[in-house]
Parts: sequence; C-alpha cells; structure tokens
Amino acid sequence: MILRGPRSLQGRLVVRLAALFIAGMVAIAAFLVWRAYDTADSLAERELSLRAADLARYVVRGADGTVRLELPVPLQKAYEANPDQDIFALRSSDGRVIAAQPAAFGALIERWSAPSDDPAYFHLPGISGGTQDYYGLGLTVDSAAGPVAVWVARASGGFALIHSLLEEFIFDIAWVIPLFMLLCLAIAVLAIRNTLAPIRQVSEIAASIGPGTTSVRLPEDNLPREIAPLVTAVNRALGRLEQGFAVQRQFTANAAHELRTPLAIITGALETMPATTELARLKGDVDRMNRLVEQLLSVARLDAVALDVSANVDLAAIARETVANLAPWALGQGRTIAFSGPDGAVSVRGDGYAIADALRNLVENAVVHSPPNGEVTVSTSADGRLQVADQGPGVPEEDRAHIFERFWRGRRAPSHGAGLGLSIVAEIMKAHGGNVTVESGSGGGAVFTLGFPRAG
Repeated sequence: MILRGPRSLQGRLVVRLAALFIAGMVAIAAFLVWRAYDTADSLAERELSLRAADLARYVVRGADGTVRLELPVPLQKAYEANPDQDIFALRSSDGRVIAAQPAAFGALIERWSAPSDDPAYFHLPGISGGTQDYYGLGLTVDSAAGPVAVWVARASGGFALIHSLLEEFIFDIAWVIPLFMLLCLAIAVLAIRNTLAPIRQVSEIAASIGPGTTSVRLPEDNLPREIAPLVTAVNRALGRLEQGFAVQRQFTANAAHELRTPLAIITGALETMPATTELARLKGDVDRMNRLVEQLLSVARLDAVALDVSANVDLAAIARETVANLAPWALGQGRTIAFSGPDGAVSVRGDGYAIADALRNLVENAVVHSPPNGEVTVSTSADGRLQVADQGPGVPEEDRAHIFERFWRGRRAPSHGAGLGLSIVAEIMKAHGGNVTVESGSGGGAVFTLGFPRAG
C-alpha cells in the first residue's frame, strides 16, 4: 500500500515544518546533554586545577632547607575526613616526594615523569589493590619553594554531585523544549495560513465563476510569486472563454432574429392556403419552430442582460393575463387552461415580463405533456407562489435533478422539444432569488411551483 501525504499545500508545509521542528528538538536536546556532560567534565577539571594550585600555595622551605607541605588545620581536617575520596601527591624538582595522601599514591608517583605547566590527565584504576577508580591531573606549579609537581585526583564517584546538578537542570528545562517547539509550530501554521489566505480567496472566487459570470477575474494582488503566473494564465483563459460565450450568444440572438421574419412570412402564407391534412401538419411544424425561436431569444436575453428585479409586480395579474393569452393556443391543441387565485393582488419583487416568460414556458410545457382534452391549472397564492399543474405522465424521480438543464431531454420528452423551456424558467427564478420545484400531483401529472420573494 502506498502512503500519501496531505494533498493541500498548507498540510504539506505543516508536515514538513513539524518534521523539521522534531528534528531540531532532538538535535537541541542532544546538544544540551552533550554540553551538560562536557561542562561537568570542565568543572571537575577546573576544580582539580584549583586544588593543585591551592596545595602548591602551602609548600614552604624550612630554615634547614627542607621543602614541606604545611596545610591549614581546616584544610588538613577536610582531607583527613575523606582519605579515600580526594588524593594528592607533591614532588619537588629534585624528585623527592614532599607530601602524599595516601602514602601509596606518593610511592606511585615517584616513578612518573614530571608534568609540564599544562595539565596532564590520568586514570588510576585503584591504589595498592583497592577497587576505587580515580580521575585526576598532574601539572607543575610555582610555589614558595620553587616549581613543584602536583598530582591531584578524585574518586570516580566524587563528581556525582556535579553531574546530578547538571542532570537536574537538564530535566528541569527538558519539558520546556517541546512546548517551545509546539509554540513555534503554531506560529508557523498561523503564518502559513496568513500567507495562503490570498490563494484561498482566489480559489473561492474561481469556484463561483460559471457561464453567467465569465466577466469575473481572479485577483492578482498579494499573491506569492510562484502562484501569480498561474492566476494570470487563468484570467487570460477566462477572457478567451468570455469572448467565446459572447460570440455564441450573439450568434444565437442573430440566428433567432433572422429566423423570425421568414417564419412570419411562412405562417402568413399558410393561413391563405386551403385547409388540408398536410397543411395542418405544416402549421404544427411552423408553430414549433416559432416556439423554438422565441425560446432562443429568451436564452439570449437572459445571457446578455441582467434582469431588474427590484420592482413590485402583481403575480396574480401576470398569471391571469398569461393564461388569457395562451388559452386560444391551448384550445387549438385540444387542451384547456384554468386559473385560480386570490381576489386581491399578490405583490412580489421581480421583472413582470420575465415572470410571464417563465409562466408561458411552464404552461406550454404542460399543454404539450397533457393528454387530449386534458386541463392545465394555473394558480397563485398569497404567499408568493405560482403553480402549474397538468394531467400528463409526470416527471420521474430520477429525472427531476436534470430537467432544468439546458438541452436536457428525458426519455419521455416529445421529439419536437429542444430542452430549453425549463432551463429558461430556472434561469429566471435564479435571477429573482426564488426557486422552482416539481412534484407529482395528487391526481397524477406534474406540479411545477415557482416561489418568489415577497415585496417589502
């Protein structure tokens, strides 16, 4: 199995920073431990050097010319109190042992060569068969009796206090290191989030761009240098898309306008011909072409011009007028239209022409899907809803998520439909801040409901 890291840039940066901080924390802890023990050794060596210099201070030459060590009583008692802990030996320049504690150490250093002014370190594994290990140094120090060689050592356990103090210090601050690293990581995460905030803003704007908002461009300010070229390229691509959409909309509008005149001429010519079965079919085809041209023009208008939906309009009056205008056409198709609504006005905010256009598309769709002699019912309610119900086969559940898409046609759709009517309705309702829904009627068929925001 292949393990994959975080897919977000922020996640990747945080993971890498966390790994870096953990490595840094381990390195700092290791450095502190190393420095602690190194400091402990340095302190021990410094203490031994000070002891050697202190012993040389008490070396004197007597009236008879002999060199001896005269320690103060407190210092003498301190050495005698721990005879196996701290040992020393002094030797004159002529090789004679001046003083030693214990005597076995003095006998041992008689065979050693004289040290220089720089400390010479040694490890002494026991004296006279003893098991105690000693660590010490030897150096030549000036004294009142001339240069003397001094060797001092301490039992291996004598430095335990220094080590324990330093270890206590390390353990006392060890818990601070992870907290400090976590604080640094939190600050780094906040810094990363602030740095990536413009990129998140660009992503949100890019997600909102659709066919109706191709004029929107991504902001190029405050972007990282590595991201700016990508955003610039996306903006240029959006410009080309906007131009392509504009050309397409213009073509659709021009084509629809160009078709209206010949269709009007054909319609007028057909009206003057004697009635025959073939003529009836031709009139039906021309009617469908006229409807398609009107839908294409509606699409072009919706794409090109933003609707002004700030006016207060009477939804009941619009529905009543639209039904009256479509009633003759519906009767010619062998269907009827009924209207029901409140006696008073139903005020909503919107564009009256666009609302009538949406209702006309719903009614035409309902008439086409209703059986012969069927009835289409249009109704309005005081809460700003407009419903169109038919007696057709209804809309299957699996098709309801797609019927408002442009050029989508279900398996039960009539062969002469173009799949534009319901998409026009959806676009108009979106512009009004309302919604359109479809459900099954109580007696069968489909019920389309338009919900408008009420006038303030």
